[in-house]
Parts: sequence; structure tokens; C-alpha cells
Amino acid sequence: MIAVAGHPPLGHNLCMSEHKYKIAVIGPIPKDHITTYKGLIAEKYGCITHSVIALSNLLGDQAEIYPVTHVRKKDVAAIEEILKDLPGVHLDHIDATADQGDIIRLRFIDQNERVKTMSGFMNPIIINDIKNILDFDAFLFLPVTDFEISFDAIKFLKEHSNGLIIFDAHGQTKTMTTLGDRLFKFWVDRDQWLPYIDVLKMNLREAKCVWPKKRFSLEELEDDEPLPLSKLPHLARHCLKLGVKALYITLDERGCLLYTEEDGDLRETLIPAIPINHVDIVDSTGCGDSFAGGLTHGLLTTNDYIKAGQFANSLGAQCLTGINFECFQSLADTERMIKETYGEN
Repeated sequence: MIAVAGHPPLGHNLCMSEHKYKIAVIGPIPKDHITTYKGLIAEKYGCITHSVIALSNLLGDQAEIYPVTHVRKKDVAAIEEILKDLPGVHLDHIDATADQGDIIRLRFIDQNERVKTMSGFMNPIIINDIKNILDFDAFLFLPVTDFEISFDAIKFLKEHSNGLIIFDAHGQTKTMTTLGDRLFKFWVDRDQWLPYIDVLKMNLREAKCVWPKKRFSLEELEDDEPLPLSKLPHLARHCLKLGVKALYITLDERGCLLYTEEDGDLRETLIPAIPINHVDIVDSTGCGDSFAGGLTHGLLTTNDYIKAGQFANSLGAQCLTGINFECFQSLADTERMIKETYGEN
């Protein structure tokens, strides 16, 4: 078992020079209609597409990367056109049998805040979708709404696979109304899920939805601010106690906070953001998914939580600079970004 620098071992001995990583990226490929905060309008296929392309750029033929998703039949050709020539990417787990896929409209109020409307819905990922990929090294779950990943599927995976399970809390903290409005919600059954997750990622607003409290006052419910930084250690202790090995909280332009446990003590590490000139920021759609792709790469190739966070920050920063997928850089360029920001590792 390889020890993580300054942290407990990950428990997944994957950092081998000749190992060809097998990675499943699981979640929707929504048809996104985007209006950026600068007024640019674009349509693209989002969510796990960002992570798949980012991982392909970083790993190339060193990995087999499988998007696992359900989409509409009318979107299959366009999605395959985007992904078909990417090194290491395999398309045989893109399923259009049910002819259901996410359709999302995003209107950005500023760089980070946005209004979302959802008018199409992916049928959930279930055990049948993952039962033939149990030998994979890593499973990156990127739901955007609470119905997209079944609890039975992730429980089955943890019980039958040794692969690393990385989970974005974005989906479990979002629901939608009959008007198509996507709203924050409490992740009420959080404690059922946490024992089956190795690495958990969320932002501060999502952290508020994961906050382990059984009842709230009316005043607390009326408070629309993100979870204060002072409360994050308590949240982290709760998640780690239930089996999560590492918790990453993204802080937008400040970077991310990493929480792990060492010899029974909570350890908090700030991993500063990769600096991006404000004028170079185009669109933040997909930054969380890109962050997760970089995180997955770092966890597999370095077996180090802090270095993994640096890769995550790098991919999130790259995503900010473009409205299409050409913003993602090569491994050499990404490592150069990391060296310029964090110094020699």
C-alpha cells in the first residue's frame, strides 16, 4: 500500500508506471443551452463530457476511459462525434435504449452564480449499467440531479469492486420542480451513501445541504448564504467517520480545502487556486466536472491527496478559459501550470 505524502494511504495501489488505468466516468451528458455572464450564448454537451476529455488529454493511451451514461437517441451521433477520436476513450457504455437524456438551460448571473432550468431527464444509472465494469481502477460519479445515480448501484459497486469511488455531491444536493426549476435540497439520506464513497467533492453551497443537523430553526432556513468555513471541520469529521477517506471543498477563486484524517486527528489543507486573469475567464460551466477529472487523474497517478488537488485546480482553471473543449491542455502543459503555481513537488 502506497502512503500518501503527509496523509494516510489511499488504500488503492494504482501508481504503477506500466499500469493502464481503467476509469468509468458516470453521469449525464446533458444538452446544455448556456448564456454566460458576459452574454455569450452557446450549446454543447456537458457534465461528464468535460471529465472524459480532460482525462483523455492527461492520460492518452495510458488509460481506458468509459463514459457510462444514458442519452437521447437524437444526441448519440453528436456525442460520438465529440468523443470518438479521443485517445483511450471507449463509447460502448453510452446507452440510448430508453431515449432519455438531460436537457438543461443555464443563465449565468455572474462568474459562479447561475439559474438552471431542466426540461429533459436521464433515466437513472442502475446496477445493470455497472455490473460488467467491476474490475475498473476508478469510478467517477458526476450526477447533476438527485435521481441520476441509484443508491443500489453505488452500494453494489462498493461491495463488488476494489476500484476507487469518487463522488460529486452536486447531484444529491439538487432537485427539480414540475416547472423545471433546479433547486438546492438537503441530502437527507447522506449517511446511507457516505460508507460507499472513498473521495467526496462539493462546493460551499452544497456543503450547506450536506450539513449533519437533524432540525433547523426558521431563521436558519431563511439564511441563503453558503456554509461558513468555520463549520467545515465538523462536516468533514462526520463524513470521515462514516467511511469517506478524503473530502474536497471547492472555494472558487481561492482553490479548495482538503480534509483527511491522520492518526485519529482531522487534517485540513488549503490547496490554493491556479491564478487566472479575470479577462481570460469566459465560462465556468463544467468547472466542477473538470476539477473532478483532474482529481481522478491525480489520485490514480500520484496516490497523493494534495497533488491530486493540484491537478484538480489546474483542470478547473483551464475550463474557465473557454466555452468549448479546446480549453483543456496536455499533461506537459498542465504539469507546467502546477509547477509555476506550487513549485517542485
